[in-house]
Parts: sequence; structure tokens; C-alpha cells
Amino acid sequence: MTEPAKSRGGKNGRRAGEFPPPPEPLPLPVFDSHTHLDLTIAEAGVPGGGPGTDPDGRVPDGGSDAGGLDPIATALAVAAEAGIDRLVQVGVDVPSSRWGVELARREPAVLATVAVHPNEAPLLDDLDAALREIETLAADDRVRGIGETGLDHFRTGPEGRAAQELSFRAHIAIAKRYGKPLMIHDRDAHDDVLRVLDSEGAPDTVIMHCFSGDAAFAAECVRRGYLLSFAGTVTFASAGALREAARVTPLDQMLVETDAPYLTPVPYRGRPNASYLIPLTVRALAETTGADLAELCTAISATGERVFGPWRP
Repeated sequence: MTEPAKSRGGKNGRRAGEFPPPPEPLPLPVFDSHTHLDLTIAEAGVPGGGPGTDPDGRVPDGGSDAGGLDPIATALAVAAEAGIDRLVQVGVDVPSSRWGVELARREPAVLATVAVHPNEAPLLDDLDAALREIETLAADDRVRGIGETGLDHFRTGPEGRAAQELSFRAHIAIAKRYGKPLMIHDRDAHDDVLRVLDSEGAPDTVIMHCFSGDAAFAAECVRRGYLLSFAGTVTFASAGALREAARVTPLDQMLVETDAPYLTPVPYRGRPNASYLIPLTVRALAETTGADLAELCTAISATGERVFGPWRP
């Protein structure tokens, strides 16, 4: 669901507003499998700490914001208080991918993924150069996934889809060369995503980020061994089909994410999202699937360690 720098088209500040209050912590720690700390802080500020951008809209590299707070440390601390002790920082273009790698190198609670977002690919003057840079970054040990990549038929029209597919295929190849999970952005493109994966041969681990299909598509993904990552959308009143999809997803193929600063779960839909709000989505998934909450937390954490490896050295 994330839009990278070019395709956001100057929408910084659209998520500005008050962060929701912290929810009740989970009984056991889990992790956020897909978040964007840079976009969260740049567009919405710091959970528990106010604004956090530098003058050009980028998140400071470690230092303090105008209020004397380290925005990254503050966001991670607020998440940890809610039981979210680890996260995956996801790249959507070359600059955000570089930033995520540097962050993961210095923050033990953070791992990174790198990619050119599907909506970014048709807009680049030199897609090949960007893909070469992503491949270079992919070699870093703190990079534990390639994505978000995939196809988006909602924001990109027919004229841009060839570039999207070329980029998607290149990311699949990078994931296979490095033996790292592939994190897929799929918006209104279910059949074509499966077609490309079948054509190229899927990597050993495929994560359907912000899963948006129905139960039939979920069952097909489960059959193929893919992991389904559910975001705050599963809490939306209109998302009955998505909840049906969650019910057919085995616990050991289920992940949870924020896609922050987007897709804030009910009852705070429309306000800024951040990793500390994961408990709302986990509780909704437990209620939807009938799973014991502690059992679900344990399963999500175990899957995270299996898929991404250990966060801390």
C-alpha cells in the first residue's frame, strides 16, 4: 500500500495529526513485519515525541529532533512498551533502502528490506541503475528481505505495467540469488502476481505484504507455502472477505504488520499508524480466527525468527 517518494507526489503531512493512545500491551512480544519508520516520522511525527523531520523532510540519521528527542529511539521505545520488540524497516526506493540498511546496522531491534516499489518503477529515468543499487544493498547481512516489490494495477495504469513487471522479475531474481525472502506488494493484481511468480519460479520464502485477497486467494497462497501478512485493514468493518482469508490461514503462515504510517486499525482509522498499535491488529486476528492470544503471539514471533533470522547478534 505504500507510495514511494516520487509517486507520493508531495503528500508529506497528509498523516499529520495526533497519534492514538497506546493500547493494552500484548501478553507476549511480537514483531512488526512491515513498517516505514522514515515515512512515519516524516509524515506524522514521532509517537510519543512530536515532529521528527529534518528541513528536507528526511528523518535525521540518529540525532535529535527540535524537541531534543531522538525520533528513532522514541518510536522504538514506544513500540517496545506495547510488546512490539522488533520490526522490519521496508525500503520503497533506493534512498529509503539505503536509509533502512544504515538504521538496521545500528539498531539491534531493526532489520531491513530493500526494493524499488512497483509504483516507483515506471517513474524512474534509469530503472536498471536503481536495480543494480538494490542488488548491492541486498548483500548486507542486516538486509533480510527483498521488497516491497510486486504489481499494482490500482495506481499504475497499463502504460506503466511493463516496467512494473520487469522490476518485479528482477527483484525475484535478486531474492533467489541471495536466498532472502521476497516481500510482495499486490494491489488489484492477484492473478498476475501468481503468473509472474510461476513464470520465474518463486523464492523459498514469499511474503504477501498487507494481504488483500479473499479466502480463495488466501487458500491458493497457503497451498504454495506463502506467508500472509495482515495489516490494520483486517479490522475495518468492510473487510469481511479479508477476515475470511485470515480464517483459512494457518498460524505458522501468518504475520502481522502496520505498513505505518498507513492503514491504522479500528477504532483509530485515519489517524497516524505506528508499530506500537500492532496489539489492536493481533487481538482482532485472535478474535477472527479463534486462536488463543498468547498462542498467536508465540506463532507470529516464531515465524519471524524462522523467516528473517535473529534480530540481535
